[in-house]
Amino acid sequence: QVQLVESGGGSVQTGDSLRLSCVASGRTSDTYVMGWFRRAPGKDRLFVAAIRWNGGAGSGGVPYYADSVKGRFTISGDNAKKTVYLLMSDLKPEDTAVYYCAAAAGLVSGHEISRHYEYAHWGQGAQVTVSS
Repeated sequence: QVQLVESGGGSVQTGDSLRLSCVASGRTSDTYVMGWFRRAPGKDRLFVAAIRWNGGAGSGGVPYYADSVKGRFTISGDNAKKTVYLLMSDLKPEDTAVYYCAAAAGLVSGHEISRHYEYAHWGQGAQVTVSS
């Protein structure tokens, strides 16, 4: 089993920045893709960003973003430490949501990386509130 723990949520103003962190523990040897999804009140869970490591520990990761956050959010991580970060800049009220860290079991293609069903493990969620 893989456990994911998020941290870094909070309440900010429009235009502010915030960084979320997520650490995976447990059986992480097959974890090559980690990502972030969010669920706003009354809305479906939506893909935000993901990073895919194609090589072993120390290899760089390939980032993927939802169109709604491109240019504002940056995902990064350390495959060896099974840690992923989401730096959110220029935050807007519509970014208000519970943000969930997710990890896939095995490799995921770039075409499927935004699909929530590709992720077997989920964190508890971190609330991000952006006020105008």
